[in-house]
Amino acid sequence: MEVFGNKAHQIILGDAVEALTNIPDNSVDLIFADPPYNIGKNFNGHKEKWDTEDKYLEWCCLWLDLCLRKLKPTGSFYVMTATQFMPFFDIYLRKKLDILSRIIWSYDSSGVQAKKYYGSMYEPILFCVKDRNNYTFNTHDILVEAKTGAKRKLIDYRKTVPTVYSSEKVPGNVWEFPRVRYRMDEYENHPTQKPIALLERIIKASSNLGDLVMDPFSGTFTTCYVAKELGRNSLGIELQDEYVKIGLRRMQLASEFKGEKLKKEIRTFETEKISNSYNLTLFEEPNGTYLHGND
Repeated sequence: MEVFGNKAHQIILGDAVEALTNIPDNSVDLIFADPPYNIGKNFNGHKEKWDTEDKYLEWCCLWLDLCLRKLKPTGSFYVMTATQFMPFFDIYLRKKLDILSRIIWSYDSSGVQAKKYYGSMYEPILFCVKDRNNYTFNTHDILVEAKTGAKRKLIDYRKTVPTVYSSEKVPGNVWEFPRVRYRMDEYENHPTQKPIALLERIIKASSNLGDLVMDPFSGTFTTCYVAKELGRNSLGIELQDEYVKIGLRRMQLASEFKGEKLKKEIRTFETEKISNSYNLTLFEEPNGTYLHGND
């Protein structure tokens, strides 16, 4: 294992189970876990597929238990997995802590999902706490428009003084955020990158300034990036060098990694834009003639 960063923001390069074992118990305020789903995704040449479902679930129980040990008594735990495995997570975790919400992250897809069955257009998230009577939930930081009340100006006549329904509300458990696409500014080269907006809601709701937010499967380090932007401390764990490089750059914790300068990968359309811009640039010669930049 290798540790990078500073006192407020740390990145651990290594196996999640091994790294979690070395983190102090009862030290983390908020954990967001987005593990491999065991559906055969290719992570930079590493295909995440266990030999059997039982072996995958056995591994999951191991890191889930470690996460619960690291979580403070007042802490919150958000966990994702594939739709087919979430029932196992739900049954396992409800015996160990309180599941307050079962959230659906819903998104659209321009691609063909399925032709002979209903394609999957969502990912499930469990919102859990150790103590349902003592945990952080910053209601006013995550309010959204209550569309019916805000647009139709309906009046609640049940009140002593009839009042227009509130135009704001706490989000329900169906969250609509677009998936991160190739042309988005926040895009990084990773097959399962989670959107900034999704993590903003979670971190705003379930942590406070200065709290420690941990992501044991950091990927593109969106959790840590958002935590830093919102004034929280962060701890990210990641197994692969390529993704640690993304994290170090996004978190501005280093400008080099093992002698390599850290730069965001230029996407195809950006290369074309740069090329076109260069070709259209005119340069004035001393004799008054103009040449294109590629002449």
